[in-house]
Amino acid sequence: MADFNSDFWHWYIAILTIISILACVWLLRWMSTGHSKSDTVEDTGHVWDGDLTELNNPLPRWWLGLFYITIVFSAFYLLLYPGLGKFGGILDWTSQGAYEEEVAAMDAKVGPLFARYQQTSILDLTKDETALKVGERLYANYCTTCHGSDARGARGYPNLRDGNWLWGGSPAEIKTTIMQGRQAAMPAWEAVLGGERGVDEVAQYVLSLSGRATISELAAQGKTKYEMFCVACHGADGTGNTALGAPNLTDNTWLYGGSLTRISQSIAVGRNGKMPAQGEFLGEAKVHLLSAYIYSLSQQQ
Repeated sequence: MADFNSDFWHWYIAILTIISILACVWLLRWMSTGHSKSDTVEDTGHVWDGDLTELNNPLPRWWLGLFYITIVFSAFYLLLYPGLGKFGGILDWTSQGAYEEEVAAMDAKVGPLFARYQQTSILDLTKDETALKVGERLYANYCTTCHGSDARGARGYPNLRDGNWLWGGSPAEIKTTIMQGRQAAMPAWEAVLGGERGVDEVAQYVLSLSGRATISELAAQGKTKYEMFCVACHGADGTGNTALGAPNLTDNTWLYGGSLTRISQSIAVGRNGKMPAQGEFLGEAKVHLLSAYIYSLSQQQ
């Protein structure tokens, strides 16, 4: 049943629906009456191809009967199920309720399977080929949209195979990430750093942390700003902080791209990537198995 922000829409839909049904009844009655009972059929006056004449024959009774049956069916349907504004029907059926019933039925069927795996540690599950195949199917159903079918991610979506983790790559940390989700918080620094020049300086220094060629003069000035504004999250050596989700700037792995332009953009306008929490949707048992599969991917490197 829909939630309306005004009673107007409830009455608008209900009245319009009822009027439409009554109009169909009237139309059928009008179309099936007023015909001559004599053997002579009235000529409508419409002629095609010289001698093809349209006659005013009444509709066959079986055809009219089918129309009336559909009208009666619609009346009973609207009495039993939602369709007249806020009126939910005698059966009190809702799409949400039907969905929950289907989910409950499926959980009752496959729940014991996942519950059995939940009693096994994630590390041990990575050695169970059957468990990993089930985890792979879970990944294919729920994770490929963002992280890709090969789990190598895309710009803004982490690669789950490279062993580099913003929030930690231990089995427990991966499970926490999936269960509770993560919210990144890289602020925009352009105004604080004094505009585009300050952003360029810090970007040059950040490049130097991963051993890349830089403009030494700008990098030296950027180091001073880095030590003033960036060490709290990324550390003095630039290796990051998994407790905060602050990336390691020395490993040359970049979530949003590692070019000078991309790095400057990240510094200037910030980043606010979000990993949605899946615990309530999937349940801990499925997340446990999914965590084992994802952890196994990073161990293949």
